Amino acid sequence: MALRRLIPPYLVVLCFLAGSALAIPALGDVPPVRGAREKRYMNLEILQKVMQMVESSYVDVVKQEDLVYGAIKGMMDTLDPHSSFLAPDVYRDMKVDTSGRFGGLGIEIGMKDNVLTIISPIEETPAWHAGLKAGDRVVKIDGKSTKGLNLYEAVAMMRGKEGSKVVLTVYRKGFEKIRDVTLKREVIKISAVKSEELEPGFAYVRLRSFNEDASRDMKAAIVKHGKKAKLRGLVFDMRGTPGGLLDQAVEVSSLFLDKGIIVSTVGRDRDRKEVKHARPNLTIAKDLPLVILVNSSTASAAEIVAGALQDHKRAVIMGQTSFGKGSVQSVMDLGPDAGIKLTIARYYTPNGRSIQEKGVAPDVLLDEYDPELLVKARLTRPALRERDLEGHIQPESDGTPAPGGEYSSQELDALESGKGAEEGKKDDMAPAKLDPRTDFQVQQALNYLKSYEIFKKLAVRDVTV
Repeated sequence: MALRRLIPPYLVVLCFLAGSALAIPALGDVPPVRGAREKRYMNLEILQKVMQMVESSYVDVVKQEDLVYGAIKGMMDTLDPHSSFLAPDVYRDMKVDTSGRFGGLGIEIGMKDNVLTIISPIEETPAWHAGLKAGDRVVKIDGKSTKGLNLYEAVAMMRGKEGSKVVLTVYRKGFEKIRDVTLKREVIKISAVKSEELEPGFAYVRLRSFNEDASRDMKAAIVKHGKKAKLRGLVFDMRGTPGGLLDQAVEVSSLFLDKGIIVSTVGRDRDRKEVKHARPNLTIAKDLPLVILVNSSTASAAEIVAGALQDHKRAVIMGQTSFGKGSVQSVMDLGPDAGIKLTIARYYTPNGRSIQEKGVAPDVLLDEYDPELLVKARLTRPALRERDLEGHIQPESDGTPAPGGEYSSQELDALESGKGAEEGKKDDMAPAKLDPRTDFQVQQALNYLKSYEIFKKLAVRDVTV
């Protein structure tokens, strides 16, 4: 059964074996092309001939299975970056993931300018503790260059047995040279929600992942703070929150909306639209003043929530433009040992916006404030978004090409050889610890909520002109 997910950026049903009894005419017998069916037969005949040539003439013996898997992998590489072939080892790992036990590092990754790039480290994971940050370039894995690797190959190299170690060689703007970072693979179990009281009546809730417990844990956090004091406002932090389950995006939105469309998905058939509505039985904070924080690493399921609440004018979105992953993936079986992850649809906000490549633009733009960096001419890392990923699908309504790459091929070669550009700080590998009470964006969101209360009181006064 296909799994409908909004899968983070890292993470074709074709069964074809040379020599199998397929009713494919010889290439010379095919009449002039009369349509798509004839073209398909001709292309399959070419593929079969190539496989036969490799099997009979290649210098070494090659397993037929490797050729088939290689052909499927190549096919998927021509699609968008979220579609991939799941070879047996990766497919087994994915099945183990559902039981909650696998050796991982805790990072979302993608390809930017053909370089493996960290989209976001997940809090309290090996990658986060090691100080890896969004925008870091992974140029080697265990000493092997990542140049030419696709996401599937890179993920396979980074994952492994729980407790084993892997060395990532990373480059970051501000580094004097590339650095080796040793990580110990751990069982990645993410606590979806973190919350605390900012001031009496004002709560902070951070949603880290749209796993199967996301809406339940969100509800519990809101109820807990509501028991302490009547809630007058909520700061809902989804900065760095990646993809996850589509149903959880709908349920989290439903905590704040009791009616209306949350998201629509449209696949190959443009006349068929699947619409997800708010679930009123889940609503617990229909009128609670709400600010949502987003940034360039807010992706997929998190963007559905932000886009829905923005369109319904239910929340004020603050921060930076989100990642821009507006597509839905489905995991499909290729027999018992392999599978594919295939992009099957685009999703749209309630007002019909496709945020593919564009992201959700905040109502109030807030920079990430760091006094030390401001003093030192603001050495910042370039944000990685969907539009930067190789081969991303274009938004339907806007075919504007993505901005050009940040590095030239010569600069990428320099990165791999260890030649850096700028001198970095000694402590720049420290984990990015978040304290809501001192975080600039959280405090600005809190100020907005308090200002809303003031202006609401002013609005009800009689005004004489």
